[in-house]
Amino acid sequence: MIAQAMRLHETSVIRHLDHFFNAKKLTPEKGGSEGYLNDEQTQQLIEHLTEFTFFHTHQIYRYIDKKWGIKYTVSGLNKWLNQHGFSYKQPKGVPHKFNEALQSAFIEEYESLKATVSENEPILFMDAVHPTQATKLSCGWIRTGEYKVMNTTGSRTRLNIMGAIRLGYLSEAITAQYQTINGESVIAFLKRVRAQYKATGTLHLIHDGAGYHRSDDVKKKAKSLNIALHYLPPDSPNLNPIERLWKVMNEHARNNRYFATAKVSRQQIDHFLSAHYLLLGIL
Repeated sequence: MIAQAMRLHETSVIRHLDHFFNAKKLTPEKGGSEGYLNDEQTQQLIEHLTEFTFFHTHQIYRYIDKKWGIKYTVSGLNKWLNQHGFSYKQPKGVPHKFNEALQSAFIEEYESLKATVSENEPILFMDAVHPTQATKLSCGWIRTGEYKVMNTTGSRTRLNIMGAIRLGYLSEAITAQYQTINGESVIAFLKRVRAQYKATGTLHLIHDGAGYHRSDDVKKKAKSLNIALHYLPPDSPNLNPIERLWKVMNEHARNNRYFATAKVSRQQIDHFLSAHYLLLGIL
C-alpha cells in the first residue's frame, strides 16, 4: 500500500522500513550498513571471505549474524562487499598437480623471450581441443519459479581441432581440424602455421609437453621450418592463453545448445572459428 501510494518500488519501501526498524534511520544514508562492524570485525570478515568462498549473500549475512549478532540487509551487505573490494565471479582453477616453481621459472623464461626476440619473430601459443556433440548445459537468466527445459544428447562424437594464437593479433588465429591428433597432424599444422608467417624469421611456438609434440619427427620438421618449440611445465593449461579461445568458443557455440547431428555441431563451431567472429574482438 505504501509503495502504491508513493509510486515507489516495493523493495525500496522494504529497505527504508528495515533501515528504520534496525537502525532508527529516517532517511537513507550513502554506504548502507558499513558502520555495523568495527575495524577488528571488518578485518576478520575480510580474511574469512578471502579464505572461504560463499555462493550467496544471505550465507554471509547468516555468518555475520551468528558470529557477532549483527544483522545486515542483503542490499546493505552487497554494498559492503563492493566497498571492500569483493565482486561476484568464478574462481580461477589451477590443476592440483601443478608445480609452482616450474611455472614461475617458465614465466621468467617467457618474459625473457619476449624481451629478446625481434619484431620479425612471432610468439604463438598452440593447443588442441576436442569438443563433443554432447549438450553442454550452463547457467543463465531464467524466470524465478520456472524451469527451462532443453533437449540434450550424450553423444561423444567429437571434433579434433588444433589452434595457435599470437597475443595482440587475434584476427590471425589459426585453426584446423584433423581426424585425430598425432605426430602427423602436428606436422601438418606446423606447415600451416609457417605458411601464414612465411615472411617472418624464427617462429616461437609454445605448447604443452604431450607425446606427439615431443616426437623426433615433429622436432625435426619444426627445425626445418625454422620453428622453435617451447614446452609448458606439466599440468599448466593456466599458462596457455589459447584456453581462453576454447572457453569463449564453448560460450558462443556450445553452451545450452542442442545439436541433433554431428554435422550441425561442426558447422556451429566452424562458424565461430571463422575470421568474422575473431575480428569482432569477442575475446
